[in-house]
Amino acid sequence: PEAVSNLRQRKMREEKPFAIMVKDIMTVKSFCKVNRSEETLLLSRRRPIVLLRKKKSCLIADEVAPKQNYLGVMLPYTPLHHLLFSQLSALVMTSGNLSNEPITFRNEEALHRLRDIADYYLIHNRYIHIRCDDSVTRVFDKREMLIRRSRGYVPEPIEFPFKRQILACGAELKNTFCLTRDGYAFLSHYIGDLENLETLQAFEKGIEHFRKLFSIEPRVIAYDLHPEYLSTKYAKQLIENNPGVVGIPVQHHHAHIASCMVDNEITGKVIGVAFDGLGYGTDGNLWGGEFLVADLKNFQRIGHLQYIPMLGAAQALKEPWRMAAAYLYQIYGDDFPGLELNLIKMFDKRRLETIAKMLSKRINSPLTSSVGRLFDAVSSLLGICNSVKYEGQAAIELEMAIKSVQSARNEVESYNYEIEKRGQIYIINPIPIIKGVLKDLQRKTPVSVISKKFHNTIAGIIINMCKKIGKETKLNRVVLSGGVFQNMFLLRKTVTQLSAEDFKVYTHHRVPTNDGGISLGQAVIADYRVMEF
Repeated sequence: PEAVSNLRQRKMREEKPFAIMVKDIMTVKSFCKVNRSEETLLLSRRRPIVLLRKKKSCLIADEVAPKQNYLGVMLPYTPLHHLLFSQLSALVMTSGNLSNEPITFRNEEALHRLRDIADYYLIHNRYIHIRCDDSVTRVFDKREMLIRRSRGYVPEPIEFPFKRQILACGAELKNTFCLTRDGYAFLSHYIGDLENLETLQAFEKGIEHFRKLFSIEPRVIAYDLHPEYLSTKYAKQLIENNPGVVGIPVQHHHAHIASCMVDNEITGKVIGVAFDGLGYGTDGNLWGGEFLVADLKNFQRIGHLQYIPMLGAAQALKEPWRMAAAYLYQIYGDDFPGLELNLIKMFDKRRLETIAKMLSKRINSPLTSSVGRLFDAVSSLLGICNSVKYEGQAAIELEMAIKSVQSARNEVESYNYEIEKRGQIYIINPIPIIKGVLKDLQRKTPVSVISKKFHNTIAGIIINMCKKIGKETKLNRVVLSGGVFQNMFLLRKTVTQLSAEDFKVYTHHRVPTNDGGISLGQAVIADYRVMEF
């Protein structure tokens, strides 16, 4: 534990889980539960990090992956690794970089940049051409479900009848780019979050490297609608500097659904369910709880979670209590500071008045329909997570809180919610969910039970909405995409219940369901839409 704490301090990585490399498959089985599909992945030539459920008897320190029921595990994949494990059985592994920066891959740079992290260096005279993080994967329904597609998988192309040479620039977080030609998509390695100059330079160099490697001169460039994304600004600059190049903006959630369609090699119209943290909508609001009728060219927004102010804008991504406060304000208005809740006790009277004022006047509080932000609100209300140290932490810890809840027979399994049709669009009102959570908190219902009921409710909303849309449109293919579907409890429940209602359900397999798959979706939509431009 002490060594891990020391490493966390040096890397400024407070709570984000580390992966471990383990000597051999027998040692893995002593720490984690491993089924046949997971064993096949661990032993494959790609040697990814595989997420495995921890055994109760697991001897790995809790500090490696705090508050997690899963461990990221990989097996040795170079001769050097095998030499290391002649004396050891497991090692905590982390990339050679400062937090939020790309991997350092030049010897001189490493000696300088990592001097406050590493005590010793093992360097080599072989020149590294391109950074490449470890790939992260897991098994869902006996199939591989990639979370981060990088080393071992890239640059293997994804086959699809692409007609043109296209560059798709991807999203801001978990960025990848994608280049296409002659029926192939070359989806890049994991670049990371485009939030600093170093990562942006890695993104630009990566595109240059792939262009030369695959002899691609893109005449079409696809990008996200968000005007502030660095990937969008890069694309627009490129279009401006290259007359004759066509620029195609693609809505974030449409790209999610399209990437899952390519992943499953399907075309035609589908019901698309895109649940994630945030994506820029066509109305200028921040979407994230979307029901679409879509194909690979167009989409129609059929339903969404009711808009709510995101208190403090981007700050709400780091502090889930802000979303909880926004929901409480919706219910209680200016009276919410008087509530007997631990969340309220965190702040003095003056701060609470400022929060109420910001929400009533919508000061720095853009509207969002994000399901990810609803997860944040519930996680905060339950006292699970009020401040996140890595992306998705509040939602992950809310899922981990479920454990194995044995419900009493007469217990209500989910919360109420409302669906109202306004014009052509269904609006899902989650306020009754929040009221139900607060009532359960008052009754001192265990957090594990509340979390399970909340997850059941979200799955119930998806089933209910798909049935309504299916009835109206006669569509029975449902595509699930977006970061929220990395939640195994929710995904399993949703797929099982949709299948029981005779829907054909498609989930991600070869391409990440998170924003790492966005560039592939952008590329295919651009290929279908380019004739309009």
